[in-house]
Order: sequence, then structure tokens, then C-alpha cells
Amino acid sequence: MKSDSDISRIRNIGIIAHIDAGKTTTTERILFYTGFLHKMGEVHDGNTFTDWMDQERERGITITSATVTCFWNEKQINIIDTPGHVDFTAEVERSLRVLDSAVGVFCAVGGVEPQSETVWHQANRYHIPRLAYINKMDRVGADFEHVLSQIHERLTPHARPISIPMGKEDKFEGVIDLITMSAWHFDPLTQGSKVTLSPIPDEMVDYAMEMREQLLEAVAEHDDELLHLFLEGMDIPVDLLRKTIRKATLEHSFIPVLCGSSLKNKGLQLLLEAVCDFLPSPLDIPTTQGFTPITHEPVMIKNDLKESLVGLAFKIQMDKYVGKLIYVRIYAGTLKKGDSFINQSTGKRERISRILQMMSNKKNDLDTLKAGDIGAIVGPKNLCTGDTLTDGKVDVLLSKMHFPDSVIAIAIEPKTKADQDSLCEALCRLEEEDPTFRVTLDKETGQTLISGMGELHLDIIVDRIKREFGVSANVGTPQVSYKETITEAQICEEAFDRELNGKGNYAQVKFKLSPLGPTELDDDCKNKYINKISPEKIPQEYWKAIEESALASLNDGPLINGSMERVKIELIDGDYNPVDSNDLAFQIATSMAVGKGLRAASPVLMEPIMLLTVLSPDDFVGDVIADINSKRGRIEVMRKHNDIQQEIVADVPLSELFGYSTRIRSLSQGRAIYTMEFKKYELCPVNIQNAILKKIRGYAE
Repeated sequence: MKSDSDISRIRNIGIIAHIDAGKTTTTERILFYTGFLHKMGEVHDGNTFTDWMDQERERGITITSATVTCFWNEKQINIIDTPGHVDFTAEVERSLRVLDSAVGVFCAVGGVEPQSETVWHQANRYHIPRLAYINKMDRVGADFEHVLSQIHERLTPHARPISIPMGKEDKFEGVIDLITMSAWHFDPLTQGSKVTLSPIPDEMVDYAMEMREQLLEAVAEHDDELLHLFLEGMDIPVDLLRKTIRKATLEHSFIPVLCGSSLKNKGLQLLLEAVCDFLPSPLDIPTTQGFTPITHEPVMIKNDLKESLVGLAFKIQMDKYVGKLIYVRIYAGTLKKGDSFINQSTGKRERISRILQMMSNKKNDLDTLKAGDIGAIVGPKNLCTGDTLTDGKVDVLLSKMHFPDSVIAIAIEPKTKADQDSLCEALCRLEEEDPTFRVTLDKETGQTLISGMGELHLDIIVDRIKREFGVSANVGTPQVSYKETITEAQICEEAFDRELNGKGNYAQVKFKLSPLGPTELDDDCKNKYINKISPEKIPQEYWKAIEESALASLNDGPLINGSMERVKIELIDGDYNPVDSNDLAFQIATSMAVGKGLRAASPVLMEPIMLLTVLSPDDFVGDVIADINSKRGRIEVMRKHNDIQQEIVADVPLSELFGYSTRIRSLSQGRAIYTMEFKKYELCPVNIQNAILKKIRGYAE
């Protein structure tokens, strides 16, 4: 079967969850039951198919999202297994950007954990239909009802089970399908491959009927025929129920919930059936919205093979055998090997030498990628994450992906002078791969700084530099990445009138700088530039140069040369000379004016604030809260997580959280666990700012 000839048979899904919820194990079982793998690997043995990096296998965590394709019931399922650790949230973000649907995996013991909420809200941002799969029903403490209630409270009220467990913990036997009202048993001797369907056990009949009633009540309003049958108390055909669940799921008004134990090989076939039956094909998402490059007017892209080519590069990966791999999702048209395309972000044409179907780190050569497909291309040199590909017949940009700011930095240098060039090359390639990894040069010390999402993120980067590029490096202690902003409005103007190389250069500009209010902030743009000048004052041909120079001036703040954010720049006046004015003159005048205005606008530092979530036994909650308060933290939420644990959610400055893993272990006798993720930047208190300035610049304000 060639499923790429029929878009309706494609399912592009992501597996998303908190760390250790069982994403990779679930993916491994899916690949086994679909016949892709003949032997299942285990995360604890370091031999799973999708965790192929050495660091993933050693640490037992997923670091980079892996793409793999399998087939079930004549459906092609393109799976992206995503990381669960918050330091690698960019992998989840760019995967969800190109996927049509997702499977959220929840631990039957841990329930809705902090990163579960994060990835769920990321999926909400992209409006993709989902299934929920409650895993680890065999573990001690598994509680299906409790996890379901947490999903309702914290994520969505639209979740309803379509399967329920038979037993729990060591008595977990299988699952009951509420659609067909049958019990599914999975033969352990065949690793769950052999499935036996039987009538529901007598002791489970009443519970199953009650849960089915809730299911029917939740979906009945989406189909008049089903509603009539339900109200009349008549039998509801299985096909009608499946069709209605699918409709409600695609409309984002219903989340089917399934259960099982991936490690014990129970429940996965039912999950596969649900993926094929209820999650969308690319045709179920009939159009994708883009916009025109200049006017930013909306453009609807029809997901059709016959349309002009439109695709999105969503991931860059450096492969030691083929070089630069670019993962792309095709939204319309067809991309063929040997074709050239226009990079809409740069306007340049590039050619494709190979098209690959990615199977984790293995590759299959393809001739084409069609609408709905996800694959990788080789050949383009200047394509970056978030760039739009077209065949030149349509002028459209797809929306960019939003990545969080890097919040932690360390200094890095090669151990030997001979490794300097190799280190620079390694850092450039890793920066191109990872949009949350940054390399900068400290102007004060001359040190190379690398910054990322957390200590684990940077540990992995340094380890990769050593293993993949053969460069040994010395690293410093982690440092917080501070930013700058202004607190006052300021008018600034500058004239540049100078002879350079025997030619006159003249430009005059006047700006108003002001702080951006909370309602003006935009995730995609940290600053705002507004042109309030007429062509009579400054000709239109110089406007772009002025804007680029003004925004570039915000890269070096007046306090610590940090990047500036939340600044609004308005061009309000200016002057030019028809003979001597040019782009360079306006760039220099703009840079001088904005720099002077920033210094006069009462600049201040901003520090990264982390969302800290602690799960602590009741006995230690008081100590944990007192410690958070001592770290300038603000408690946002306190709620009961289960019978013996409280969940504490707080905003805490990152600078106070170094070494927190050791601190929380000592406070709770090793029984509390925590996660943290970047939330926002906030103004530093005056005493903290003075201490930072004294440390960084050697003086106190």
C-alpha cells in the first residue's frame, strides 16, 4: 500500500508528556505491534529505537525528538516522540507546530505532572486534537479515577474515557472498551501481541455501564441521530458512536481517554485503533493559515497535492554522514528530489539533492514528499528553523515558531589552542540545530558564553562537543542571563554630518523611546518599532535602514551590554540632504540617537523568573514553603496532589535556584521532587540590581 497517494490515510501524531510518564516505551510498543520492530527495546536497557543518542541511552531520557513511520489498519502513522524534560521544550514546540494531533501520556501514579500541563498548553496554542492515554496502570498506587479528575481540573473538562482498566496495580488484567462493551485481554506469552476479546466480567458490568453512560452523554450533542437513540434508550450502533466521537474530537470538544500499561504490553492495540479512528488526517485540517510577506494579510493554504508547493522547515540536524538534515512538513503540493525551491524568508532559491524518510536515526531515500508528509531534505545550505519553502508560484510565509529565551549561561574555552577552530565550528553547528542554544562573546572579558534552558541542557551540549566533535573544553560555573529595559519615556535626536572617503554623509533623526506596557507585549516580538514620519521628512528608501539600525541598537544595553526588551521606538522627525544622505549615514545617526536615549531613559535590569513546582509529602510542606519565601519566591498555588503529597507552585528568581536539587533533598529527606521552567522576565529589585552591577561591572549605582 502506498499511503502517500491517499492523504486521508495519514496520521501525523506526537507523543507528549512529563518526563518518565512512558512516552518512549509507548512509542516502542507501537512500533512493535505495527510490525516495524521485531524486538522491543527498553528505556532502562538503553536499547529503544527512538532514543538513539548516546546521552539518551545512558541517562534514560529523551533529548531530541525522533520521527518514525509505521502502518496500522492501512493507515500511515508518522510519529514524533518528544522529550519530557523542560530543558528540551523547544523540541516539543517545533514538533507540535507541524503535527496534526497528539497523544498525551499520563502516569497512573503521578497523574497530571508539571510538564504534562506545559506540553498540554503548548498543544492548545496550536489547536490540535488529542487523545489522553493513562499509562502504568500496573504500578503500585495507580489510580485511574484520580488521574481523570486531575485532567478535568487542570487541563480540560472535555475528557471522557473510551476504555477503562480491569483491576489495577498487580491485579491489572486488561482493559474494557466502552465503545464495543468488550473486555480486552493481552497474552503475556506473546508480549501482548495476541489479544482475546471476551464479555465484561460480572463485577465490572455496573461500573462499565455507568462510564459508557457518561461517554454517550458527552458525545450525544454532536449528532442528532445518536442523541435521539440515547434519549429513547435504544441501542447505539458502534459505527455511529465511532463517527460521532471522531467528529467531536476534531472539533476540540471531546478528548478520548484510554488506559493501559506500556511496559506490561497491555492496551496499546486499543490506543492504535483510537489514533486511526479519531485523530485527523491532513485532509481533516482543510486549510493552513499563512500571510503575505510585506502586507501580512492572511492567506489560506489548501492541503492539496494539486496546489502550489508550501512547506515548513521545522528542525535542523547535523548528521555526520550526510551533513545538514532539514526536517520539513509539506502543507500543499509536491516536493521532488532534484527540485529547487524558494526560501520565502530570504528570497533565495536552493536545490534539493536528496529526500529522506527518517526512521529515528536511520534513513530511507524517497523520490517525493507530498502534502501531509513529514520528511527530511539534504542540499540547502541556508535554510533555517521556521523558514517557509515554496515553488515560487505563491508568495506566502507560514507563522514562525515561538521559542523561550535561554536563561542560563556558562563560559567555555578549549583546553588547547589547537582546538579553538574546532570548538567554534562545533558551537556554530549546535546553535544552528537548537533554537534555544545561544553563543555570544562577552565584550568585557572576551570570553565565549553559551546559554540554554537549564543546567542539564548545557551539560548535554558540552558532552556532545566532546563526543561528536572531539573537542575537550573547560567550562565555568552557570550564570544567569539578565536582560535590560527602560522605565521612562525619552525624546532623543542626533545628526550625523561628516565627510568619509571624500564624500559627504548627512542624516538627522529624532525618536521617542518609551517602555512597552503589559498589553503591548508580543511573544513573537520583544520590542516594537513604529514609523510616524512622512516621505517628505525622510524618503521611504531610508526607512528600512533606520528600522534595522534602531532594533540592532537594542542588542547592547547601557548597563551590562545585555539585550534590551520591552522598548517601543517611534521615529517622529528627521531631515535629509538629497546629495549627501545615504543608508550608512542614517544607520549611524540612528545608532547614536537610540544609544543616547537608552542611557537617559532610566535603564534597569530584568531577571528570569522560573515556575517552580514542588511535590512534597505533607510533613515537609512548611519547610519547603519557608525556603521558597527565603529565595524571594511567591507562592502562586498550593493544592493536594494525592493522599500524601501537596503540590506547591511558585515564581522564584533563577539566581536563587542554583543547587536547589541538593537543597530540596535535605529539606525533605530525599522524598520531595521538583520541576522548574522559565516563565517570564521581571524587573530586578534595586538592591539586587546594585549587587549585580557591582559584580559584573565593578561599581555600584
